[in-house]
Amino acid sequence: MTSDTHNLLVELFVEELPPKALKKLGDSFAGVLAESLRAQGLATAESQATAYASPRRLALHLSGVAAKAADRSETKKLVPVSVGLDASGQPTQALIKKLASLGLGAEQAAQAYREMDGKAEALFIQTTVAGATLAEGLQKALEESLAKLPIPKVMSYQLADGWSDVKFVRPAHGLVALHGREIVPVGVLGLSAGRETRGHRFEAAVERLVIESADSYAAQLREQGAVIASFAERRAEIVAQLNAAAAQQGLRPIEDEALLEEVCALVERPNVLSCQFEPEFLAVPQECLILTMKANQKYFPLLDAAGKLTNQFLVVSNIRPADASAVTGGNERVVRPRLSDAKFFFDQDRKKGLADRVGGLAKVVYHGKLGSQGERVERVRAIATAIVAQLGGSATLAAEVDSAARLAKADLLTDMVGEFPELQGIMGGYYARHDGLSEAVAFAIEDHYKPRFAGDELPRNEAGLVVALADKLETLVGLFGIGQLPTGDKDPFALRRHALGVVRMLSERAPGLALDALIRAALPAFGPLIQDPSAPLADFVFDRLAGSLREQGYSAQEVDAVLALRPQRLAEVGQRLSAVRAFAALPEAASLAAANKRIGNILKKVETPVEAKVDEALLQEAAEQHLATALRNVQPLADGLFHTGEYAASLRELAALKGPVDAFFDGVMVNAEDPALRANRLGLLKTLHEAMNRVADLARLAA
Repeated sequence: MTSDTHNLLVELFVEELPPKALKKLGDSFAGVLAESLRAQGLATAESQATAYASPRRLALHLSGVAAKAADRSETKKLVPVSVGLDASGQPTQALIKKLASLGLGAEQAAQAYREMDGKAEALFIQTTVAGATLAEGLQKALEESLAKLPIPKVMSYQLADGWSDVKFVRPAHGLVALHGREIVPVGVLGLSAGRETRGHRFEAAVERLVIESADSYAAQLREQGAVIASFAERRAEIVAQLNAAAAQQGLRPIEDEALLEEVCALVERPNVLSCQFEPEFLAVPQECLILTMKANQKYFPLLDAAGKLTNQFLVVSNIRPADASAVTGGNERVVRPRLSDAKFFFDQDRKKGLADRVGGLAKVVYHGKLGSQGERVERVRAIATAIVAQLGGSATLAAEVDSAARLAKADLLTDMVGEFPELQGIMGGYYARHDGLSEAVAFAIEDHYKPRFAGDELPRNEAGLVVALADKLETLVGLFGIGQLPTGDKDPFALRRHALGVVRMLSERAPGLALDALIRAALPAFGPLIQDPSAPLADFVFDRLAGSLREQGYSAQEVDAVLALRPQRLAEVGQRLSAVRAFAALPEAASLAAANKRIGNILKKVETPVEAKVDEALLQEAAEQHLATALRNVQPLADGLFHTGEYAASLRELAALKGPVDAFFDGVMVNAEDPALRANRLGLLKTLHEAMNRVADLARLAA
């Protein structure tokens, strides 16, 4: 890199960018630009990249950027020696043509040297490649950055010449490119780089900001343009103002990362203002009010210390008038019709009971091959009944489960859920209470979609757990049964999320239920509609479980060792993993794991099935006698501990087998010529293999 090094600033000034995509657009624009400049040798790994993204701009500040990249030496392969040189060692026409294609003259043939290329010799030459100028490199980097932007939807617009069309996320109106104080002559989207940009639409001190240097950009935008260019700084400012405004009233703003990111992408200089609505609206379920304020208005509702909604809310404004009453009054007027709609929906919905809506589900299509929501409800009821039987549940539980399963989807036909699909289940719980149903049934209806996302809470009661399991199993078995599997990133029915929900419920709340038995119990509900998907569905669930366990910090070896045995009671998996980790720390572990792997390989090569059976009379060698005796002593202890769930202790007992196992492989020929001896020794190894692999497949721990 040359000594003419300065900091670089690149800004693309555009019309308002899509708020939900702004952060990704900003990170991508800056990230690809910086990486491209580094790759071209114009910046180094130490060059600090700072991304800027506001509603009307994407920008990058990159430190330590050279005016020209250093020249670099490059090795070029020419042609095989047999092609490039004649019998007297002189260059052939083929070599001269190859040199010409690289921009080199025939006289440079003398600089070619021989080197092995695979099994034959070839001719190579060292060339010097001139380093790119910043103008060349930045032009390339800009084009690459724009091509790679994760644009949600492309716009097509006309340039000022009235002829040319450009496709981009939003119409672009300005380009700034400064290397220190100097303009870098580049252009994209019909724009030529300069040093002028614009600040806040309404509150900038000047109409056009003249950026003095790369390093003055952020400060000039803040001071002259009334814009906080950094997404992260703007977000932090919003959080600070929200917390301060809420604290003044002894309240706290609702936590919603997605809302915070979206609001940050809507304002250039945030100004948080306090507003309120009429207290009578609080008679509507708070989930409805919170959702309508967040989704429709981008407001931050305020909660009291108990987490209950108040009639206060915060607005993040993009302007700072001396008198903010017009702004707060306008927002209060705007939210009132939204809350009135929510109240109207709630009042209207309660005029018809959930039970009266169930019949209407027969007219709602669930899936072309799986029928209506009404048919789906009947399948969920049947699966839920089977789960209660597996749990050995009481008659009371069976009645609660059946009632909840029958009514759980009825709120899909309500006005409130029609307006806000996110409230499905939640509204069913409220309407169930209004209909006089028990809290157990109301909770089960409300919770049957849980867990809705990673980290979400599980259903609160046993009835809710059963209905949630039945609902997810119906989805998984049904869609796998018609071949509707997720592919790549596409998972329109959220089957991965459903599978993880099943994993969590079986692991954390239902230790007595086995996965294979649950899948089998779900099959009869579908009749001839589906093919049996048990095997691929089980694989899918175990794949999700494996991924979840690795995210929790277990190693791939530990997870593979435990899940190789496909333990059907997922609640045991955590204990098994802990036991495997403790076993792996024992000094005997590596040797036993290697022996276990060796035994597995030996048994795989045997063409006929091997019985885990040993005839004491056929034990001839001392080493095999000692192993059989050690196994006879250890196996009952290990098995007993396994059956009581003491997995770590069960594996510890196996440590005593290390010596006898090592001696056996050192001194005994397994494949003896005598068929009876060979079969007996294989039976001994089979017995040992089964004893060692009750908790996990220990061979997976072998290096």
